[in-house]
Amino acid sequence: MVISKLGTNESKPEHSFFSWVSMLFAAGMGIGLMYFSVAEPMQHYSSEAFQGNHYINRAKNAQLYTFFHWGIHAWAIYGLVGLTLAYFAYRYRLPMSLRSCLYPLLKNKIYGTWGAVIDVFALCSTFFGITTTLGFGVVQINSGLVTLNLLPNSSFIYQVAIVLVLVSFSVFSAISGVNKGIKILSGINISAVIALMLFVLCLGPTVYLIGSFTNGLGNYVNSFFDLTFNTHVYEEETLPWFYNWTILYWAWWISWSPFVGLFIARISKGRTIKEFIAAVLILPTLFNFIWMSVFGNSAIWFDVNVADGALSMLVSDPDSLLFRFLEYLPLSNLLSYLVITIIMIFFVTSADSGMIVMNSISSQNASNSPKWQTVFWGALLAILALLLLNVGGLLALQTMTLLTALPFAVIMILFAVSLMKALIIDHKYYEQDVSVSTVPWSGEYWKQRLKQIVSFKSREAVDKLIYEDIKAAFLELKREFEQNGITAKIETYDNPVRLELAISHDVVNDFIYGVKSQKRVVSAFLVDDENLPDPESNTTYFPKTYFGDSREGYDVQYFTKNELISDVLKHYDRFVSIVAEEANEMFISRNTNATRGSREKDTSDQKERS
Repeated sequence: MVISKLGTNESKPEHSFFSWVSMLFAAGMGIGLMYFSVAEPMQHYSSEAFQGNHYINRAKNAQLYTFFHWGIHAWAIYGLVGLTLAYFAYRYRLPMSLRSCLYPLLKNKIYGTWGAVIDVFALCSTFFGITTTLGFGVVQINSGLVTLNLLPNSSFIYQVAIVLVLVSFSVFSAISGVNKGIKILSGINISAVIALMLFVLCLGPTVYLIGSFTNGLGNYVNSFFDLTFNTHVYEEETLPWFYNWTILYWAWWISWSPFVGLFIARISKGRTIKEFIAAVLILPTLFNFIWMSVFGNSAIWFDVNVADGALSMLVSDPDSLLFRFLEYLPLSNLLSYLVITIIMIFFVTSADSGMIVMNSISSQNASNSPKWQTVFWGALLAILALLLLNVGGLLALQTMTLLTALPFAVIMILFAVSLMKALIIDHKYYEQDVSVSTVPWSGEYWKQRLKQIVSFKSREAVDKLIYEDIKAAFLELKREFEQNGITAKIETYDNPVRLELAISHDVVNDFIYGVKSQKRVVSAFLVDDENLPDPESNTTYFPKTYFGDSREGYDVQYFTKNELISDVLKHYDRFVSIVAEEANEMFISRNTNATRGSREKDTSDQKERS
């Protein structure tokens, strides 16, 4: 069975599922989701490109294209970079750097000029992608404070003040690390976002929103491939809209992918590939759809039925559109304060996770980067965001995003090729079976085996079996290896009792065949059934094999000494045949799945060498 984990096969996730999803969501969407929640559906609804349609069709199209821009396509871009990086960093133990994603193609050249070029592109793309998002956050916070009469206008001086305050908080959060600042803020923010969405859902046109979400989801599924491949080349009237929205979004997602991918990779150790893909593609996408339906469809409904087109007239001022929409709901001032707070927290979580990622890229994944470096990245983000806002506003930020995204799009294609190549090797490595030349369990000792099957062993009995019978087999095999010029060693561990035959290598993984005492809880059905073996307690033990590459072991309590020796040789034959194959060099030469790390942690074990 192939175990596809981001790490060794025994790796466990470092964060709870809720914290993990909260952090990847806050880093992946954040401010943009707040800024465009009302602005994008309303702008699609009011766009000149669709003015010839009936208002119902325009409303459906507005939801469809919003789903398209914020759905699976966006998260697939993030997921590709995040999965590739996490796979090579945790399974191949390569540096947590974008250059590592091209190891199957470049091999050790990733440590040279080519690797540096990839990291430079990733750093620039990350920097300008985050800057664009922070720019959206600044102008929306400024607009919200003006709407609440807390600021007189949206002048540049107020934007400077907002940036200085929020970047300071971001630097403090980044210095505190992922497990403190970012994790706590992400959890708080996702809870606040859900509360805000439920409030709008309950106090808005609830039945309409539920029905429109279901309708929109079906429309999205039916139109998925048409949306994916439609370039509007035959529809000249919609081409400007396509360039200003869809193309810009793809550039935005690509420019954010190094940042989001690196961040997701950092928090995803121990997750399976299946779990990673399902969570990264489906959960944020589904939440985005619900969020955009609640806010976007509410705004369109109010515009048609209550505001008499007043919201449509504000599409040229997207900074304030969300706050103007909230005025049609009860407790509008309270909601506006909550929205500003959420945007501020999204600003901080986007900026601080961005600083951590840029630290990682610029320091080649150093375990501890100096605090001044975090401050430097924070200051640079603030300066560039304010500079571009002052020079050309959001248009300047979007232009920089487009320029930096194109080169990285080519690199992402190479990432996909590298990941596929590595997964094929990984699959082949675990699927390759042992030699069929030796088959244990001859019929010579069948009476003895039957007696063993119908009896249950205590922990002491299994420990004795390992220390005496299995050790005797290992010692005989060790002597024979040495007669053939191969140095083998036998190591014994306690808690639980383990015996290990190891053959060390300088380049490739060590060959390890171990046997450990494994506990098994006996089923109550077995205890109660009179015609089944009768265990003395509900707990029994058996000797279970384990290997240096973390493949699943099995019970060897019925093996004779010669059969156990034969079983070890089967696995050694498998090991030699894999090592001899050049295609597997990449997989085995990184000490990928060695249990050495877990064994080194057992410092309290009493260890003896034979």
